[in-house]
Amino acid sequence: MAATTLAVLLGDPVLVVLVAPLALCAALGLLHVPGSTPRLDVRLDHSVLHEGQGTTSRLRLHDADAAEHVARVSGRAPYLALHPADGVVGALRSDPSYGPALEVGPRRWGVRRPAGEKVALTTAWGGWRWGPVPVTAPSLRVLPGRAAYDSRAEMPQPVGLVGAHRAQRTGTGSEFAGIRGFRVGDRLQRVSWRVSLRTDELHVVSTRSEEDTAVLLVVDALADHGRSGGVDGEESSLDLAVRAAAAVARHVGRSGDRVGLRVVGPATGVVGYGSGARHQQRILATLAGVRPGRAPELDAERIRLPVAPGTVVVVFSPMLDDLVSTLTATLTRKGLPTLVVDTLPAAVHSPGHGPGTGAEELAWRMRLVERDLLLGEVAAHGCPVVPWRGPGTLDQVLRGFSGPARASRAGAR
Repeated sequence: MAATTLAVLLGDPVLVVLVAPLALCAALGLLHVPGSTPRLDVRLDHSVLHEGQGTTSRLRLHDADAAEHVARVSGRAPYLALHPADGVVGALRSDPSYGPALEVGPRRWGVRRPAGEKVALTTAWGGWRWGPVPVTAPSLRVLPGRAAYDSRAEMPQPVGLVGAHRAQRTGTGSEFAGIRGFRVGDRLQRVSWRVSLRTDELHVVSTRSEEDTAVLLVVDALADHGRSGGVDGEESSLDLAVRAAAAVARHVGRSGDRVGLRVVGPATGVVGYGSGARHQQRILATLAGVRPGRAPELDAERIRLPVAPGTVVVVFSPMLDDLVSTLTATLTRKGLPTLVVDTLPAAVHSPGHGPGTGAEELAWRMRLVERDLLLGEVAAHGCPVVPWRGPGTLDQVLRGFSGPARASRAGAR
């Protein structure tokens, strides 16, 4: 405006021609200045995902009708992949209620909080700019990935009357057990008329009951050993424990058995026994909230595990803490079928994995030697220790449990 005034005062038409377009653009820009302060919020299409999946982060605009261009800049957060990879996106508005979207892909289980984000708005003709201002994106709960696991071994010591395992005793079921003479209380639909007519005495078909098993999964979250590279990278001890527990829980649930969860760590994580899709989601949500650490008052005597006779206990642990070894020994002495899944990554055993100095490296090697002795003591108490290898990891151990258990139960009857 000052240049236009000067051109008029000087009476120079050349200055007027040069300044007039700029003055017009400035006037058009001022016409689009909003009368209220814009409001922004970020929403995710999905608040719960499995690691490796993805969702879209959408920017909602309120009282920003005059804005023509929207720019977003998002920081980098651990285990959160962005698209575009640099987290920068800007575009002219095509939707009056939304700005440009960002794609978000969590790479590790847990509660993932996106990094800080800033947004800037610009009106038409560049006459007004608002921001950049910080906005906060909501947290994302990431469930453990669907690790491959399957088992053909039957669970030992099934209890109850509802389940997928064949019982040693006869009862109401679908599997043929034999034909016997009629007794008071037998149902008429069980009568075998062919045998009854041939023998002139009533005979009935007997079947075996289908029983279920209670399985308790114990996850050692006292520490996390190794480096975690996300769903496609190197696994830490806690990665192995959480993903293996999730895989076994899904398998047990598909088999019709009841499964429970107990997390040993800084925060008490307990899920009672149950089955079904909703119960599986409770277990996965609890596993997603696992954090490594140890409460000062935590000891083996204060840990209460909801176990009953016949419960199968699976402990997922790197076995580097005396508390876990004491716990497994206590369970074994109670006569419960207990096994330990060793979750210490193979890379941790290699030289050079520990801290950089020679003294710290030597201390780590000594700790591994103590661990080997600890594993020997656990095995001596009758608790098998197996490394996690995916499908079939527990088959041999479960078959070993089933044979003696069923033989002892048959002898007791």
